[in-house]
Amino acid sequence: MSESASRPKRRSFLLLRERYILRQLFLGLVGITSGAIALIWLMQSLRFVSLVVDRGLSLRVFLQLTSLMIPSFLAVILPITTFLVVLFGYQRMSGDRELTVMQAAGLSPFQLARPAMACALITTVLGYILNLWLVPVSYHAFRRYEFEIRNRMAAFLLQDGVFAQLSKDMTVYVRKRDRDGVMHGVFVEDDRQPEARATIIAERGNMVVIDNQPRVVLFNGSRQEIDHHTGRLNVLTFQRNTIDLSSSKQAESENRDAAEMSLPELFHPDPNYVSQRDWGKFAVEGWRRLTAPLTTLSFSMIALVAVLSGAFSRHGNIKRPMTAILSVVGLMALSLMLQNLAGRNLALVPLLWLVAILPAIGCGFWIFGREALNAGRRKSNGA
Repeated sequence: MSESASRPKRRSFLLLRERYILRQLFLGLVGITSGAIALIWLMQSLRFVSLVVDRGLSLRVFLQLTSLMIPSFLAVILPITTFLVVLFGYQRMSGDRELTVMQAAGLSPFQLARPAMACALITTVLGYILNLWLVPVSYHAFRRYEFEIRNRMAAFLLQDGVFAQLSKDMTVYVRKRDRDGVMHGVFVEDDRQPEARATIIAERGNMVVIDNQPRVVLFNGSRQEIDHHTGRLNVLTFQRNTIDLSSSKQAESENRDAAEMSLPELFHPDPNYVSQRDWGKFAVEGWRRLTAPLTTLSFSMIALVAVLSGAFSRHGNIKRPMTAILSVVGLMALSLMLQNLAGRNLALVPLLWLVAILPAIGCGFWIFGREALNAGRRKSNGA
């Protein structure tokens, strides 16, 4: 009776301990990940500060634009923050003798590691959601929003008596601008085509935006170009002319990038938009999305090996955490190197899977395989 009565108590104790560890891991994961995202977001947002300071972009639009980059940051740092939370979370419990007490109460290494594996599994699933769906969608929305803002903003940059440099190859001057938007004395220096640079002068003009493209409709003016073959100045007078104010670089930004493509688009790119020589790079990006979330499991298992293998120390052991950190850094560097090499030779793609999965398998055998072997030996000795 006493043995059967103690089993529910022991199960309840184990469940409470696992919930306690899992709660500590998730709290630490949310805190570290939020801090890392805020820091990265702040650093990456600095390149858009000029839109606020120089071009009068509102704070609301600035926050909307930069917040679309957060899923990309989260997908990159989630495996790293999970590793750090597992490593230092268990290291703290080891230093506080909590792991020693749990081990003395009968918890096996597998039971001690189960909360960390559950946390890593959940973040792995979240990583797949980010890589396969949320990151491409958000990055596509970010590029389109940035393209729209930069083009539409040209309509608000033109000021009376000021040479407004809309891009590195286009400058516009307006002598006077009425309240209804009519511009008088318009001067345009258009260098977007190096072989056909033009100077345009018009009596008046109106600003219009068509399909997110800023255009100026000019009236009663002239277009002057120098013929590079003859050296003569060609002058063309007009009563009405329309000029596109978007730069050629901005117009090209409508082409889709690999980071905003879906998985089928990466493995089967459209030859009309993707050069055949770049198909390997697009395929590697697709395989990276499939393998990157699995590194969360491998990094977490490396952290568990560093903490659970060997004897517990009250003062901690700096060698094992440092070895785990260097191992993770080495795996990340190896993965980046293989991605670059696989872009030229797709036969190396299986190595991406090995680098993502093999550390988790090896570390799992190191912790749980030894436990199973020791249990088998004790059972055989007892028999």
